[in-house]
Amino acid sequence: MAKQNKAYKFRIYPTDEQVVMIHKTFGCVRFVYNKMLAERIETYAKLKDDKEALRKVKHPTPAKYKTEFEWLKEVDSLALANAQVILEKA
Repeated sequence: MAKQNKAYKFRIYPTDEQVVMIHKTFGCVRFVYNKMLAERIETYAKLKDDKEALRKVKHPTPAKYKTEFEWLKEVDSLALANAQVILEKA
């Protein structure tokens, strides 16, 4: 007898406050991802001929941007950290 797979669907009904927070979080994650990507592209353009120096570059973390952009402190730091992880995998 074959095992049957089951699937579950969940639906959430966020409050108006939660909807605002979700939008802020997605916006901040998108901003941090794009900012980090732009810095990596810029670093690569400067160091593309020096492979050794390129390997030694320390890329910034999302925490670096919180001092410059205060509004990033409003959202969950793990969401911003995941943007960095996703960028590194890409």
